[in-house]
Amino acid sequence: MPTKPKTQKIQPVQRPKGMHDILPHEQPIWEKIKKNARDIAEFYNFSPIEIPLLERMELFERSVGEGTDVIEKQMFTIVAKGNEKLALRPEATAGIARAFIENGMSQLGSPLKLYLEGPMFRYEQPQAGRYREFHQLNFEILSNESDPIYDAQLMLVFTRLLESLKIKNITIKVNSIGCKNCRPGYRRKLQTYYKQKKSQLCKDCLRRLETNPLRLLDCKEEQCAPLKADAPIIVDELCTSCRNHFKSVLDYLEELKLPYALDHRLVRGLDYYSRTVFEIVVEGYGQALGGGGRYDYLVELLGGKNVPAVGFAAGMERIIDVIRLQEINLGLREKPKIFLIYIGDLAKKRSLLLIEEMRRNHIDVAESLGKESLNAQLRVADKLGSPLALIFGQKEAFEESIIIRDLKTGAQETIPLAKLAESVKKKLKEVDA
Repeated sequence: MPTKPKTQKIQPVQRPKGMHDILPHEQPIWEKIKKNARDIAEFYNFSPIEIPLLERMELFERSVGEGTDVIEKQMFTIVAKGNEKLALRPEATAGIARAFIENGMSQLGSPLKLYLEGPMFRYEQPQAGRYREFHQLNFEILSNESDPIYDAQLMLVFTRLLESLKIKNITIKVNSIGCKNCRPGYRRKLQTYYKQKKSQLCKDCLRRLETNPLRLLDCKEEQCAPLKADAPIIVDELCTSCRNHFKSVLDYLEELKLPYALDHRLVRGLDYYSRTVFEIVVEGYGQALGGGGRYDYLVELLGGKNVPAVGFAAGMERIIDVIRLQEINLGLREKPKIFLIYIGDLAKKRSLLLIEEMRRNHIDVAESLGKESLNAQLRVADKLGSPLALIFGQKEAFEESIIIRDLKTGAQETIPLAKLAESVKKKLKEVDA
């Protein structure tokens, strides 16, 4: 007798490497961060903006810089029909600048303050605090002048956001990387210094030495780290204008009593930055929670007018990491809902109308309409921590009544359906008292 062929077990499809699911029980902390960020954005007069996840690749090549890791290693690119080259956005500032030009937003007045939240994409080796899809909060100020007060205000906004989430031990690391007038001289000095150390450089830094020497100061490889100690310091090379600008930024930080520290090795990984750059770090956490700086040439570089600007991006996954690291209680317990229990087909049929009546009266209600057993429904109510249950059976359906049960004490009473909302609100007040 022929043997039956073995059926192959279907393997489940898994998410792509470096992506992550945000599950229902995790949503409250995400919503809390977004809400706090929106509240702060509203208070400091930042208007919300949304831009596409997909942009033309040229946008990032022109703004972020061809010699950067983002362009050379980390772009998720797509060749669309017609050979159009697109990229999933690795960051938001370039897209915001593009939208500013394309939509004539300079007509909206100056300063223009913009706020964005959403996912970004970078193809890098996943590790703690680094994902291939990650979520950022962006705050940007585009103005008619390169006023250092805006640099300081953004650092203030970033700090207030973290403080609103009860995050402690915050430090702002700040530096100036000069402008197009003084930076070329510093680049040459940096190249001269590192060319004498070529044999000690990692493979990436050998490439950066010619294409993007400032990124040598940002290398995380162990063999390159000691070389930074004796590297030239950029603040020694700043022109008078940049030196005065940086001094003003620090004066504002002093006035605001913000916790900052000078970091002469701090550079940002994107080419469009000029003058002020900064990151916010937290004691005991190995990565910056976000950072930013001034990008006075970006709008002009993308075909717009000369519009000085400054901005920052905060990483939501990293903020959540720190909230957990510091064991912060954000009081995220959901408000308990009353629980509707039905018994019998007629009561089940009328349950949806009862739920709609609760909605019209702004009463939160939960249910488990697929479960037939009274005990099964009560177990769900108990799991949800519902303070009250509404029990609606065949008898109640015929008599136009319903039972309200206090799930803590077991006390219950029958009331007319016509007085349901009024009675429930009264009972909820008694439970909360």
